[in-house]
Order: sequence, then structure tokens, then C-alpha cells
Amino acid sequence: MIKKEIRQKLRAEMAAISPAELHERSIQACSRLAQTPEYARSEIIMVFLSLPTEVDTTSLVLQAWRDRKRVLAPKVSWEQRRMLPIQIDSLSDDLSESVLGIREPADGVPIPLANIDMVIVPGLGFDLQGNRLGRGRGFYDRFLAHRDWAGIACGLALQNQVLDSVPTTEHDMKIQMLVTDSAVYRFGPPAGESQASK
Repeated sequence: MIKKEIRQKLRAEMAAISPAELHERSIQACSRLAQTPEYARSEIIMVFLSLPTEVDTTSLVLQAWRDRKRVLAPKVSWEQRRMLPIQIDSLSDDLSESVLGIREPADGVPIPLANIDMVIVPGLGFDLQGNRLGRGRGFYDRFLAHRDWAGIACGLALQNQVLDSVPTTEHDMKIQMLVTDSAVYRFGPPAGESQASK
């Protein structure tokens, strides 16, 4: 199946999940993520602010604040075709809605990528080789390909978004971890390390 067909199928599947079930399973996924050693070690975390048919990251953001972590959210710069990591201290006051209807920080100074320990990555689908199927705009791929980025990229999804394989191109960046409502997966050595040392 090609990317477009898989995206349509996954969008339909996610849209068919009731808000109550999505809420419950999102809390399970966020709780699982908050129990990982990678999360425990991370002081600065960038979290995506969910669309209505994505895993809801609200409980993860609230947990991170309780754990005294700095929480960033991506703000899209259309001119630069990139995401800017901006610190948020509230899920109501600091946010605005982008042209695509995505919540994002209203304003703030971007945090240097090198300072970010972990980025929570959204996706329509993931496979167990660390590949991710995004929405096709490439913002996360460009972010994760940046020379200053050295943290952990962790996908967050429901278990039914995990596929046997995701079609990829050379521009698609892999993630190091994937957390769902029922499992935690880790893939290969972190970015920058030689693949030979497995």
C-alpha cells in the first residue's frame, strides 16, 4: 500500500474511536511513557499538542509539570518551513490556534534544539523498525534531521497505529522509541552512534 492509502485508512480508524475510549487509552499511553527511564532522565521535553483524533497528550504535559520538567510545544514557522520549540506553562493561556487548527504556543523565544532531551513525536502510523508515517508535511523529519538535535525522539500512539511496516523515503527520520497504550518499544542505537555496535 502506498503512503496515501495507509494515511486514509489510519485516519478513518482513528476517527472511529469514541472520544471516551481515546481519552482513556491516551491516559494509559502517557502514563506508560512517564514511567520510562528515558522520560525520567529528560529535563526538557517537547510535546505535540494533539488534534482531536490523535493520542491526547494533556495528561503527559500535566505530569511533566508535576515532575518539574520544562515543557515545550512546537510552533510552526511557515516562512522557515520548520517548527520552533517554545516553552509553555499553561494549556490555556499561552496557546493560540494555527491556520490548520492546531494548538500552538502564542509566542515565546525558541529553545535551542541542543538543549532538548526528548521530543514526543505524533504520527498516523509507526512500525517496529522505528519508522513513522506522519501527515506528509515533513516538519518533524526536518526537525529530527537538524544537526543540533541529539535527544531522544519518542513516538506516542495507540496500539492500533502500529503497522507491520511503514513505507519510507530517504528524508524520513526514524524514532528511537515508541510508546502506545499497551507497550513500550525501543529501536537500535540512538542517532549519531554507529549501527555496527549492535
